[in-house]
Amino acid sequence: MLVCSPACNPNLPTLGSVGGRPPEKGNGRSAILHDMVGSSARLEQVLQLIAKVAPTDATVLIGGETGTGKELVARAIHRNSLRAGGAFVAINCAAMPEHLLESELFGHTRGAFTGAVAEKKGKLEMADGGTLMLDEIGEMPLALQAKLLRPLQEQEFERLGGTRPIRVNVRILAATNAELRGAIGRGEFRPDLYYRLDVVSVHVPPLRDRREDIPALAAHFVEQSSAQAGRKPPAISAEAQACLGSYDWPGNVRELRHAIERAVVLGTNGSIRLEDLPRTVIGARATPSRRAFAPAVREFKKQLILNAVSESGGCYTAAGAILGMHPNNLHRLIRKLNLKDALRKQF
Repeated sequence: MLVCSPACNPNLPTLGSVGGRPPEKGNGRSAILHDMVGSSARLEQVLQLIAKVAPTDATVLIGGETGTGKELVARAIHRNSLRAGGAFVAINCAAMPEHLLESELFGHTRGAFTGAVAEKKGKLEMADGGTLMLDEIGEMPLALQAKLLRPLQEQEFERLGGTRPIRVNVRILAATNAELRGAIGRGEFRPDLYYRLDVVSVHVPPLRDRREDIPALAAHFVEQSSAQAGRKPPAISAEAQACLGSYDWPGNVRELRHAIERAVVLGTNGSIRLEDLPRTVIGARATPSRRAFAPAVREFKKQLILNAVSESGGCYTAAGAILGMHPNNLHRLIRKLNLKDALRKQF
């Protein structure tokens, strides 16, 4: 991620979102509909790839660590495709046993198995005319992988217990946090399925590789969590912000969201302080591999200013208001942090 708007499922794995973000134009940004927060070069690369692949019907394999926002990438591909008016259907291949997963995917006829008291459509039929996302495809059992080959190649399948072929018009997107080539070598994933899925690959970067997006993501999660808790959004202290930026976030944006939600719930003095963050986040900053505290604070001050000026369209008065600073103080801080050249390139 790469969080959804109130109109979306708040439990989605995320790159971060601002809920129905309109196409961005100018400043080199990709003009696509998406729900992602951030302005890093790594995120922009993902957006540019989405912009290229979305208008086609190509099958896309989305890779990345857990919590990076692979489903948000899939939704962005769907929203910017010619299938945007159709359904977006997602199924988690790791969430259920094989026989139930097969039924969920292909549907079943009445009497196909014990408990099948009525005919049921599967996700493939439900996504007809739209997009089907196969989440955690690396966890799909081998026997079921074989049954997925025909729907991918011929857009045709049979319901569980059925004899009549059913044709559909579905775009397939698959996501995984596993290294599928390694799984092929271990005999855990079919190479023929892999090559059908890997027409175009999109890699979602981990949060530690796009740290400059952390301030914007944290601010978004503060707004979101505060609204859910019915509280006024607290400010994030410089010390807490620096700590957020120095942590590696193995759980990526999902872990950041939970850390901010915890801090909003537990904080009591109108601001998020260092001690409001999870112990795992606080403790990690003391390891030798972390950046020194003062440089981290300086770096995040820079990013906060760049984000505010960008958000305000280059208006320093508006940027100062966003940051809660007088414009004169903002100008002094820009000079102190040597940000003039960076801002000149941005506008």
